[in-house]
Amino acid sequence: MSSVPDHAPARSAVHASSGKRLGAARPRQEGPTDLRLVPPALAAWGTAALVLDASPGWAVGIVAGCLVAAGLLPPARRAGRASWPRASAAAVLLCVSCAAASAGLHGADLRRGPVPGLARQYATVTAEVELTADPRLTRPRVRGAHVAPTAVLIDAEVRRVHDNAGATVRTRTPVLMIVGVGRSGRGGGDGRPAAGETARSPWLGLLPSTRLRVTGRLAPTATGGDRAAAVLRVTGEAGPQVVGEPSDAQRLAGRLRAGLREATDPLPADARALLPGLVVGDTSRITPELEEAFQETDLTHTLAVSGANFTILLALLLGPPGLAQHAERRGLAPRLGISLRATAVLGGVLSLGFVVVCRPDPSVLRAAACGAVALLALATGRRRSLIPALATAVLLLVLYDPWLSRSYGFLLSVVATGALLTLAPRWSAGLRRHGVPARLAEALGAAAAAQALCAPIVAVLSARVSLVAVPCNLIAELAIAPATVLGFAALAAAPVGMPVAQSLAWCAHWPAEWIATVARTGAALPGAGVDWPGGWAGAALLAAVTLIVLLVGRRLLRHPWWCGVCGLLLALAVVQPPPLTRVITGWPPPGWRLVMCDVGQGDAMVLAAGEGAGVVVDAGPDPHLVDHCLRSLGITRVPLVVLTHFHADHVAGLPGVLRGRAVGGIETTGFEEPADQAAFVRRLAAARRVPVTRAAAGDRWRTADLSWQVVWPRVLPAHPEPDGPNDASVAMLVRSAGLRLLLLGDLEPPAQRALARSPAAAAMDRVDVLKVAHHGSAYQDPGLIRRAAPRLALISCGEDNTYGHPAPGTVAALRAGGAAVLRTDRDGALAVGGEGAELRVARNWGHGLSTG
Repeated sequence: MSSVPDHAPARSAVHASSGKRLGAARPRQEGPTDLRLVPPALAAWGTAALVLDASPGWAVGIVAGCLVAAGLLPPARRAGRASWPRASAAAVLLCVSCAAASAGLHGADLRRGPVPGLARQYATVTAEVELTADPRLTRPRVRGAHVAPTAVLIDAEVRRVHDNAGATVRTRTPVLMIVGVGRSGRGGGDGRPAAGETARSPWLGLLPSTRLRVTGRLAPTATGGDRAAAVLRVTGEAGPQVVGEPSDAQRLAGRLRAGLREATDPLPADARALLPGLVVGDTSRITPELEEAFQETDLTHTLAVSGANFTILLALLLGPPGLAQHAERRGLAPRLGISLRATAVLGGVLSLGFVVVCRPDPSVLRAAACGAVALLALATGRRRSLIPALATAVLLLVLYDPWLSRSYGFLLSVVATGALLTLAPRWSAGLRRHGVPARLAEALGAAAAAQALCAPIVAVLSARVSLVAVPCNLIAELAIAPATVLGFAALAAAPVGMPVAQSLAWCAHWPAEWIATVARTGAALPGAGVDWPGGWAGAALLAAVTLIVLLVGRRLLRHPWWCGVCGLLLALAVVQPPPLTRVITGWPPPGWRLVMCDVGQGDAMVLAAGEGAGVVVDAGPDPHLVDHCLRSLGITRVPLVVLTHFHADHVAGLPGVLRGRAVGGIETTGFEEPADQAAFVRRLAAARRVPVTRAAAGDRWRTADLSWQVVWPRVLPAHPEPDGPNDASVAMLVRSAGLRLLLLGDLEPPAQRALARSPAAAAMDRVDVLKVAHHGSAYQDPGLIRRAAPRLALISCGEDNTYGHPAPGTVAALRAGGAAVLRTDRDGALAVGGEGAELRVARNWGHGLSTG
């Protein structure tokens, strides 16, 4: 007997309760949200994450135990009807067993074959490898006075390995290849390798599925739990030896991606960098400065292709995402008369092409899998249910690639999608009930829901919470769809006609510039983010705080005036007007003349040069830290940047000094070593059209009530070449409001002794403040310290640095001479003020402020 009569009244009741008659133009999805697939998906996810490191015995035991338990479940009590609790339990057990089996097999790949044993022996091998992802370039990292060498990272699988004994073994072991290509300091103004250097490295142009023969040294991975069994370090001077061409699909994808890069070449810098990332996930042009701005505003998901891009493409084909739970379709497919099943097939082809061209990153795979499930429902004529689609996608992907269960990107993608499907509609409805316009309510609900659930996960990785994430995401959202659509159009047009592709890319650059401007503007706000405890403990704390804020916010919605007050307070916390900030925090102290910024193991100082202006002496190793210091001081104009020498801990932060400020010029030493860092400074200055001059002893400068004299280096025909960059440091004698300050850069004892005997030595007697040379190292000239006889000695060094700075002997000698010694690793940023005999010092360590 048919069961239709039994269920039809139930369906009618559902529609009656929703206010929609059955068969209405826009019927909602029937019945409550179907959550039956959520427990099996979560169980499979957790099992995969745990079993990847487990021994084969444990994996087999879990599989067998789950299968036995499923078979022992009690039968349904009533024949002819399904027992949903029993079915759910059986589904969970079966999914756990499948996840354990898949994770066990994938985990065994890390232990199978000769590669793990050879890695433990640090053996040099010749291997045939197949690339599984696009090569990527490491970010520049400052290590002491130098920048770490740039390397190309490549995920690959070893297919054949030849050891020193001549034996050849077939295998299939995942490894991480590290190919050295030079020093990152030889880069452009953004800190990356220069365009010519990148083009000279053929490793970056390799496509996935390419087979190479390489010779290198194997080593164990640095940490456990990696999806690579070993690290293979390869010397890249000879270039890659290709023994197998990439697949046809990858070659086509490579041509499309290269065409998009060519089409975006004439665009401004931000659009040229951002568009390939938005469209196909190509982030090779994203500068560290731009990436930092996107991280500060929680817009990182727009830097690389994500599920939002695929949603936009499906919306073009099927109609707006808001109609995903309705029966009718919009978009190009129905307008072109394409049937439901043909639309599903076309969508499937689009999904496959999307994954191949954009690469199978976690968010791409999740979006494609969700889309495939929705398209399958469309093809079979069923109502589309997005929660089951998401659960099915998670289940299938975790079974296919268990390593996704440990991917933060995959976790963020799933959590953000879940927030949009569950919390966002409820929050949007609540806002509409309080009088918020419908479209604004939907946008606010989506942004707030995604931020509320994703922020604790982001805090685990960055130990920081963005206060501008929701407004920045709302504003940037206006430009994401047009930039994506026009970018994909340029991608498709590039192989056919490059002029057409360039025209489309030119149109797309406006919304792309909009997104970049939103990120830079939001990141430039003084209170854009707050430091937060990292790790899962910090995530739990943030989740608790978020819950409290939501509960309080729910009550505040009933009181518009209180909402306005809270909004104003939040705006003040983000903007931090300098007068208000100074009243609340006391920083910067009034009348400050010199500030030694806390930039870790490096040097960065600011000399007051009028309202909102400051002369910057060195820039430290980190652009973010020096930029934060200058913003806290309200510095918007920099008449001059003095770079005492070209070591990375003094110049690598220069992009942070130039960020959003008018800079009059850069003065450097004439000894341009290290050459890579000197070239970095010159390229950055040329990009910003800032003139660069050389300092020499005797040069005098004045701006406002600040004046200074360069006392080193001496430039004489008979003067010998300095022993190194430290001895070529620019040393300055500064006068400000009656105070005399001696700034010694990183001068070593030979140069210090020569300076003490120079004509300028008489002016250096009994200074008020001494910036101790070379972070207070043990290499100091006692004679110069006795001659300077400072009342206050300042040392810039990093907390727990490995160099032992400052040396106890140096600190003792300074104190024996009557100087008070302050250091940034213990006292934080230091501000010096006063006039004549009066000398005041304020210390800003974290959020605390003390004076003395």
